[in-house]
Amino acid sequence: MTQVGQDTLGTRTTLDVAGKEYAYYSLATAGEKLGDVSKLPFSLKVLLENMLRFEDGGHTVSTDHAQKIVDWVKNPTTGDEIQYRPARVLLQDFTGVPCVVDLAAMRDAISKLGGDTAKINPQVPVNLVIDHSVMVDEFGHPKAFEQNVELEYQRNEERYDFLKWGSKSFENFSAVPPGTGICHQVNLEHIGRGVWSSEGPDGKLTAYPDTCVGTDSHTTMINGLGVLGWGVGGIEAEAAMLGQPISMLIPRVVGFRLDGKLAEGVTATDLVLTCVQMLREVGVVGSFVEFYGPGVSNLSLADRATIANMAPEYGATCGFFGIDEKTLDYLRLTGRDEHQIELVEAYSRAQGMWFEPDNEPVFSETLQLDLGKVVPSLAGPKRPQDRVILPEVDELFNSDLKTLYNKDKPHRVDVDGKDHDIGDGDVVIAAITSCTNTSNPDVLIAAGLVAEKAVARGMTPKPWVKTSLAPGSQVVTDYLVKSGLQASLDKIGFDLVGYGCTTCIGNSGPLAPPISNAINSNDIVAASVLSGNRNFEGRVSPDVRANFLASPPLVVAYALKGTVTTDMVDEPLGQDRDGNDVFLKDLWPTNQEIADHRAANIDRGMFEKRYADVYKGDEHWQKINVVGSDTYQWKAGSTYVASPPFFDGMELEPKPVEDIVGAKPLAVLGDSTTTDHISPAGSIKEDSPAGEYLKSHQVAKADFNSYGSRRGNHEVMMRGTFANIRIKNEMVPGVEGGETLYKGEQMPIYDAAMKHKEDGTPLVVIGGKEYGTGSSRDWAAKGTILLGVRAVIVESYERIHRSNLIGMGVLPLQFQDGEGRESLGLNGDDTFTIKGLDNLEPRSDVEVEVTRKDGSTFIFSAKCRIDTANEMDYYRNGGILHYVLRKLAA
Repeated sequence: MTQVGQDTLGTRTTLDVAGKEYAYYSLATAGEKLGDVSKLPFSLKVLLENMLRFEDGGHTVSTDHAQKIVDWVKNPTTGDEIQYRPARVLLQDFTGVPCVVDLAAMRDAISKLGGDTAKINPQVPVNLVIDHSVMVDEFGHPKAFEQNVELEYQRNEERYDFLKWGSKSFENFSAVPPGTGICHQVNLEHIGRGVWSSEGPDGKLTAYPDTCVGTDSHTTMINGLGVLGWGVGGIEAEAAMLGQPISMLIPRVVGFRLDGKLAEGVTATDLVLTCVQMLREVGVVGSFVEFYGPGVSNLSLADRATIANMAPEYGATCGFFGIDEKTLDYLRLTGRDEHQIELVEAYSRAQGMWFEPDNEPVFSETLQLDLGKVVPSLAGPKRPQDRVILPEVDELFNSDLKTLYNKDKPHRVDVDGKDHDIGDGDVVIAAITSCTNTSNPDVLIAAGLVAEKAVARGMTPKPWVKTSLAPGSQVVTDYLVKSGLQASLDKIGFDLVGYGCTTCIGNSGPLAPPISNAINSNDIVAASVLSGNRNFEGRVSPDVRANFLASPPLVVAYALKGTVTTDMVDEPLGQDRDGNDVFLKDLWPTNQEIADHRAANIDRGMFEKRYADVYKGDEHWQKINVVGSDTYQWKAGSTYVASPPFFDGMELEPKPVEDIVGAKPLAVLGDSTTTDHISPAGSIKEDSPAGEYLKSHQVAKADFNSYGSRRGNHEVMMRGTFANIRIKNEMVPGVEGGETLYKGEQMPIYDAAMKHKEDGTPLVVIGGKEYGTGSSRDWAAKGTILLGVRAVIVESYERIHRSNLIGMGVLPLQFQDGEGRESLGLNGDDTFTIKGLDNLEPRSDVEVEVTRKDGSTFIFSAKCRIDTANEMDYYRNGGILHYVLRKLAA
């Protein structure tokens, strides 16, 4: 987005790059007027530039906001509210479909309010990458990719028609077709620029930092390229598309110093899991994390992107790296224009944003890691921050999980006509998956080399293991094929299954029926090992309870071993063709082997060829024949795309916010309730409310698809809210799954919510710490409001979900420090009343009156977690989209 600023401070100047002139807003000039900016973290320099460029006399941005950022170095804590405008927006299809649905519904709504439908258009570039829909139905054979693509198009025909309509009907909106790659890897390898430029109202080119927000929490991966970006909810992204600023507080910035370099045999995955654990222990939720120190120079760009990717797992808003020679080398390798690369260097140096190993900005807090002390690790069995060193994985499982579940002996199961023992700890899924690792050539090559050495010894995976390879980019296939490593991966079952997120987001596909039946009939604690970033309960597969994150080469090794119950280092993975024991060290490649393969098999031409016509798509996409239009013709009876009810009955002026009187709890939940728990993305159970709804619309079980793929239909998604198979509602002790009580009767949460709605009873949700951790899933908030929940009261929130709740008009309240549902004795029989909401102030204390079952009452104080004045405007309007719509209509 180009400047609209008044430039009171006179910071607008020019930069000559190879004979081409650019205007830019000089931080050095700002420093002369406001104070020294040299010690600001790079990430805050990006925010400072944004304030200078969008100064508008105080309507949203004033020189005061710039001054607050400059003064941050004197008191580096969370500061005042600012209005930030990113340069662009990144979407993926699971979150992108509801975004386009909402935009289409807003066009309908603005028309009804007497406004102009043309006002509902993205004001900044929007790139949507279709990557979340492919499932691993077929695997372990040469036709797997082709057949999975066929199934993907069959299942998602309505959605893809709709997205293609969006790409033809909205300006500044483009869609990358299925089968291309994962949005974050496409962003890193192609869309991101490092420095953005565009023509302003005066006809001059203005250069400014490339910044973005995305509707996927791992948007942070682009931080590895020196691009400030993070995940937001879909509703916040829609507002940004429509030209609204993102309301935020000047953040606390935690500095993470890296020294030394990684030891032989240690991967970027081991490093990022170590960082996740360390940063979770410090506590960085809502903070920026910025990496600095000499160790940064010893990391490749791909390594940096791997660390930045998992910022949501360590809880930070972003995990930022500065721009240096390695950034330029990566831009050059991936086919970026040479003039663009010169602009990135010139702009970064001019603005004091060029990374130097000995530069040490001011930070709110620092921590340090010697890269040489990182050791091979996994994380699990159900949280990415729970790192376990490789030799202790078996001890963790055998001591904790087997004792916990008190399992029996293994059970016999027929796999391909042969009997095998399936028991606790057997690895039934081994998946090379996700944006985190498949963007990094070193770990993919390492996986291929492990496969090559295993094939040479005549080894194969255990027959009960479902193996898959789903890269984030077609370029991965190019270098694996060129090196010959793909042939080895194919021979041990890691054939290409698709270019998309697959197993990491729960699209692992079904296990073989005999294996699934054995697991569920005997309550077996089966395991998965995946090179992903998420391993929450119920996410990877409904059949798998213990999920471990690992590097791609370890995924291959665990497929060969087939279990997590025996030592990975000191006990053999299996036997070679002559019956000799083969250990992990026998297959593990050296760093030099990996480097040699990388140098010989990856070149700029691969990227140029793959991204030359990235929006064209395959023959399936090209056959989708749609015509753009002002408004969308909703298809009656569609179970994929439906006009949502969010704007029904909306008027030009908002009504006063009503108090919440006599609310009943819909659920009482514990710590670390994730957005997966609240709004699952995976499979739909046949006997669930969503399954019953689909069956009532003549959808066969085989065609249910996933919750994620049906996010364009509110009827499915509200029935899927709180429907995760592993969620535990304390109102129904000992029960797993989306159940609750209504007047003493146990029933699905959706059914109870509808009965409460008929009674006219408002609802609340009570929870513990880290409520809403995980994906930036807007449906976790949309489903909450559609069920009739008016307020959520918990001990702490993950950043994105708190914002999403406000964006849908749900009041987020937080218990005072040291208090919670347990200390206050709250339960499902209580009734809650929250008054004074029309006079609510950001971060104020709110009195909550509780009426017990016996009629007695007491009051406790909770903190309003509407943090800014802008957020309060959204809440008073019933949500951010209503606020934007009213502004545009008026």
